[in-house]
Order: sequence, then C-alpha cells, then structure tokens
Amino acid sequence: MSVLRIGHRGSKGYVAENTLESINNAISLGVHGIEIDIFKCLSGELVLSHENNLKRLTGKSGQLEKLTLNDLKDFLVAGKYKIPTLNDVLIKIESPLFVNIELKGSDTAGATSKIVADFSRKTSWTQNHFIVSSFNWNELEKFRSIDNNTPVGVLVNKSISINEAIEFGKKINAQAIHPHYQLLDEITVKKIKNNGFKTFTWTVNNTDDIDFMKKIKVDGIISDYPDRI
Repeated sequence: MSVLRIGHRGSKGYVAENTLESINNAISLGVHGIEIDIFKCLSGELVLSHENNLKRLTGKSGQLEKLTLNDLKDFLVAGKYKIPTLNDVLIKIESPLFVNIELKGSDTAGATSKIVADFSRKTSWTQNHFIVSSFNWNELEKFRSIDNNTPVGVLVNKSISINEAIEFGKKINAQAIHPHYQLLDEITVKKIKNNGFKTFTWTVNNTDDIDFMKKIKVDGIISDYPDRI
C-alpha cells in the first residue's frame, strides 16, 4: 500500500490550522487523513487547538481551558475562523477518513473515547478510522485504560528515544509510533515494524524529506502541505 497522506492540523500550510476550513481544504487536496489537536474547554467540550494560550492563534489573550464554548465565540483563528469542536469536525466531514486525534490538553482521554465510541456506534465511522496520539503518555495510558479498541499512537520527539516509545507502545497495546522525521532512517523504521507497529511521521514539508520517508517505507506522512506527498 502507498504511504498515507495526512494533513497536519488540516492543511496548515495553506489555511489557518485546526479549523473546519483548513480540514475541508485538506480533503479537497485528496488526503487519506487529517491530524488535529484537542483541548477540553471549561464547559466540557473538546475543541481544536494546538495550544492552551490562544494569543498566537487568535491575537487575543486567553487560556482555552478556562473559557467556555460560548466564550470561545469571541476568539477567531487568524481573525476570521471559528474554533471548532471535535463533534463539529466529525459531523461535517461527509465521508469518513483517517483522523489522528492528538490529545494536547489534560483530561481529554475520557471525552475523546466517548466521542469516538458514539460516532462508531451511530454513524458510518468505525473505531479504525481513528488513531489517538499524544506526547502526554499519562493521558494516552488513561485513554487506553478506558478504550482498548481504538488505535493508539505514541508520539516521539527528539527528547525521547525510539526504544522507550516501543516499550511504552507495547505496554499500552499501541498500534503505531509517531516519530519526528529527523529521528528516522531505514534501520529505525524496520525496528519499529519488526516490533509490530506502524510508523506515522511528522511534520514533513520539504519534498526531498518526503521522498526519503517514502523510500524508507514509513506508513504515513503528516505534512502542512499534504499535496506534496
């Protein structure tokens, strides 16, 4: 199978990140899937954002986790895009596709599991359309303790070794390791596969790097410019 083309935060290189407009643009570019980030706001809904502090995204100071969904109506990404809920996103995607939900905020595991289960039970989505990932391994472990069926991916940056990620992945019955692309070579990808995991790498934007990731046979590439994959 060819490598999965996954749009980072929708299609961050083209349209403001983690917005419905960015996700729709990614779909129009022919992605196999999207990667999105979530926090839980004060009123309990899961909303898309890469960070709790909304200043960079909206130009207004505010801590997402201390604001209700109603409060968030006053915060527009790049001055014009609404901050969507996870429910908004899944409802408005017409045909199910691969969705990588990254748990960014605290206390997101339980609510994420419930939404995935609800959509899998009531719609044409299945749990295998999703993969839940996080750098917060405690939150990921909490998710797995609640939900033993939805695929899970262990995020890895330069401060964490691939070996640590593999061992943790085995502990929580993960399906994938998600390393930064600069951590990967052919031997490392083979090691990940030989331990029973898929490899989804991020955030690969340069065409030479994309070509190299394909050459070493990663399973999926997350990019701000998914049409380059």
